[in-house]
Amino acid sequence: MKIRDIQVGEIKIPLKKPFRTALREVYTIENAIVRIETDTGNVGYGEAAITPVITGDTMGSIKWAIMEHIRPSLIGMDIENIEEIMNRIDNSLVNNSSPKAAVDMAIYDLYGQLYNTTVYKLLGGYRNKITTDITVSVNDPEEMAQDSIDALERGYKTIKVKVGKDWKVDLLRLETIRKAVGNKVNIRIDANQGWTPKEAVRVMRMMEDKGLDIELVEQPVKAYDIEGLKYVTDNIDTPVMADESVFSPQDAVNIIINRAADLVNIKLMKTGGIHNAIKICNLAEIYEMECMLGCMMESKIGLTAACHLAGGKSIITKFDLDAPNLCAEDPVDGGAIYKESLIVLEDDLGFGFRKIGNIIYD
Repeated sequence: MKIRDIQVGEIKIPLKKPFRTALREVYTIENAIVRIETDTGNVGYGEAAITPVITGDTMGSIKWAIMEHIRPSLIGMDIENIEEIMNRIDNSLVNNSSPKAAVDMAIYDLYGQLYNTTVYKLLGGYRNKITTDITVSVNDPEEMAQDSIDALERGYKTIKVKVGKDWKVDLLRLETIRKAVGNKVNIRIDANQGWTPKEAVRVMRMMEDKGLDIELVEQPVKAYDIEGLKYVTDNIDTPVMADESVFSPQDAVNIIINRAADLVNIKLMKTGGIHNAIKICNLAEIYEMECMLGCMMESKIGLTAACHLAGGKSIITKFDLDAPNLCAEDPVDGGAIYKESLIVLEDDLGFGFRKIGNIIYD
């Protein structure tokens, strides 16, 4: 099974309501889709999220990276030689983690097809069912409380609340939400780099003193401020999770050996795909650091790949893979099955995609 062609298309999927964080506001998922065809007629799919404020990747840069740099190095390669393929992807150009991730996903999709099995079994086969949280984006406190109640009524046991714009308002938001849902829901919060280290310690101590029972706080400070992240970790009781501070396995080593955080959030758009994400999982397992698997508003194409990684690895114990549930429509036939908070992986070949609509190729 050899790579015959690589194409990049675009997909647009409207959201049910705007998605707001401390970094951005999203109304529609507009991502790049990679399609790899082999000489056997097999096809693999991957996805690259357009998140310039986090990865620096735009639609134009993703297409350029894949078509001008990654594609020429892979044409004619045998899918069986996955290690060399991944080395060529990594060495084709620096950074550009999202386009690398999209190609990596499509390769793993084909790798499963090659061996007539589903990808999560190739990655360890630990579980075929996953329970995700759902994100409550930044709005006024009353609207966020109502969104949290709606999530509870739909069966979600964990919500992730976006904070980080104004710590005083953040505190009011969390108080309002906790009062609305009581103790029936776990609440984790994501500041998206929105606080200074001292602000983070101040507001988290206030939340602790008020008994808001926050499960964890994600990336409270700037991604580059590892000392600041460690300061927060050392000075609050609530577990701290590194997100934007960890793109590569090398970043994970830095966080782990310095104990700058209690957990690591792995995202395929940051790592450059499944191959490097596995390396982070292995490091975390050695040092007994719990991991969450998250996403960057990918459609079910990219999230299916993430779900298969989650299905393969036991060190991943928390899941923030809710983006398909935020979409107003689903153009994907096959892949991971979403039933609100429950995600099921069937034993289809590769990622199990049967048909994908709405992709526009150049």
